[in-house]
Amino acid sequence: MATPAELIALVDALEKVRATGYARVTYEGRSVEYRSLDEIDRALAALRAQLAAAAGTPLPRRIYVWQDGKGL
Repeated sequence: MATPAELIALVDALEKVRATGYARVTYEGRSVEYRSLDEIDRALAALRAQLAAAAGTPLPRRIYVWQDGKGL
């Protein structure tokens, strides 16, 4: 498992790539090419989950409630 500092560096690299629109990330001599922004977002979510697990903090949970009709 990567250290928290390495995970932070990977998250920063992916966020920069996502902001610029490029699909290729090079980090420490390794290259990864992503096919879509959705794939980059999934990788960021996975890295943030690993970072939260390494820090011992739980990830925030979202509960969506679907209401059909007028709510009566």
